[in-house]
Amino acid sequence: MDNIKNSVPAVEAAGLVKTFGKNRAVDGVNLTIPAGTICGVLGPNGAGKTTTINMLATLLKPDAGTAKIFGYDVRNDTQIVRQLIGLTGQYATIDESLTAMENLKIFARLLGFSRVESKRKAEELLEEFSLSEAANRELSKFSGGMRRRLDLAASLLSSPPLIFLDEPTTGLDPRTRTQMWQTIRTLVKNGSTVLLTTQYLDEADQLADKIVVIDKGKVVANDTPAGLKRSVSASSLQVTVKNPKYALIAAQIAEKVLGSKVQVSEASEITVPLFDTIKLADVLTALKETEIDITAINVREPSLDEVFFALTGDKKEAI
Repeated sequence: MDNIKNSVPAVEAAGLVKTFGKNRAVDGVNLTIPAGTICGVLGPNGAGKTTTINMLATLLKPDAGTAKIFGYDVRNDTQIVRQLIGLTGQYATIDESLTAMENLKIFARLLGFSRVESKRKAEELLEEFSLSEAANRELSKFSGGMRRRLDLAASLLSSPPLIFLDEPTTGLDPRTRTQMWQTIRTLVKNGSTVLLTTQYLDEADQLADKIVVIDKGKVVANDTPAGLKRSVSASSLQVTVKNPKYALIAAQIAEKVLGSKVQVSEASEITVPLFDTIKLADVLTALKETEIDITAINVREPSLDEVFFALTGDKKEAI
């Protein structure tokens, strides 16, 4: 919509609450997403991710709290909010008895487009999502990746400035997932904002400008991927020496330079927390002066897996 201002957050929620019986599925969620960014939402099963999205998308009414989409209240401005969003859920909304072209044309007609405009929009989206050759094919012959791309295409018919993607790549093969990632990046490059829930931690790491971690209905972390990693632990320096008998000596040298306890593995690899990357050169210089042969050097950052486990205590996937 032309009256959207870039200075207004795409999403602004405060104290969102949703209760089902005795279960407080969402318990005071606060969330702000700047326009033109990708926000990844992670959390264990039942954490409240999908319920939060459903409230933001006007599919559920909050029991408490407020939520605005580009400044419009989800309770009082429901119709306007629905014009501003596109939603791709965990399960496809396409009609199995229709072709891809027929699905998109019907969705477009429901959105108020004329017959001519509906056909044009359908053709454009089928081309954009590499589905033109399958436009008139029965959906029973579509692969899982093709169905997900068609579902996403349907959510973009109205060119919404805010797109909710609830686990859009679940079940896709690595190649199709990568294609979907590129599509999401292109959407944002063209001006859209994306709120993405995902069960793949590497996906959030690759795509998201900010990551929100929800656990038991509450936001337990909200930062950039790099910021979340730093909050859990430091990077680590891993050095492998050629001769195992020098591993202990190398460890003692690294401990002296860095002032941190070093671990030595049976594979002649020493690992030490690297709180100050500037000292990396000092360690390498000290090892070189002792003429210890080094076969491998690696600086390893904490992973989002470690962040997720540390924040939620859950040893399962972030789904």
